[in-house]
Amino acid sequence: MKDINLKETLLNPIFKGNPISVLVLGICSSLAVTVQLKGAFVMALSVIVVTALSSLVASLLRNTIPNRIRIIVQLVIVALMVILVDQVLKAFAYSVSKTLSVYIGLIITNCIVMGRIEAFALGNKPWASFIDGLGNGAGYGLVLIIVAFFRELFGSGTLFGFRIIPESFYEMGYANNGLMILPPMALILLGCIIWVQRSIQKDLQDK
Repeated sequence: MKDINLKETLLNPIFKGNPISVLVLGICSSLAVTVQLKGAFVMALSVIVVTALSSLVASLLRNTIPNRIRIIVQLVIVALMVILVDQVLKAFAYSVSKTLSVYIGLIITNCIVMGRIEAFALGNKPWASFIDGLGNGAGYGLVLIIVAFFRELFGSGTLFGFRIIPESFYEMGYANNGLMILPPMALILLGCIIWVQRSIQKDLQDK
């Protein structure tokens, strides 16, 4: 087992190796939960918690899980974490939980969560696995929040539900961009993020 640079493990998936903008994983959420920044923020936080804790538990159990049933065990671990997060949201943020509806449950099928368990947690120590899950969840969440920021601001004129674009602008003829709240715009914004990152990181241009 090689030594792990914890700082790089945490920061790489947030920037250089972002699971959405670089690896193009888990992009379905960008369509579903980024109309409003509040929903995107809660989804991002939920994925961070699920990814980090699932990787931690999987790493703690890695030497006791038979190889032939490891995928089933991973699904059980992830499902348990998602259920816990869902119950916490229902208890303390019911309105947001109701808005996100089935999308919290669909974290179970998010390939980022399962992918990090399979690729990292099963071969590394618990703390490193926790940091890896934390970083990948944060990288996922960062992209969701960026997309939601632009969609809510230009689509509704608000951020976190608070009016940002002054009423005087509307009185002068400004109108919200209805295209921003439609699902295709999420993919367009995501494409712009990928384009910007690949323009900055020259090593990604041939991938």
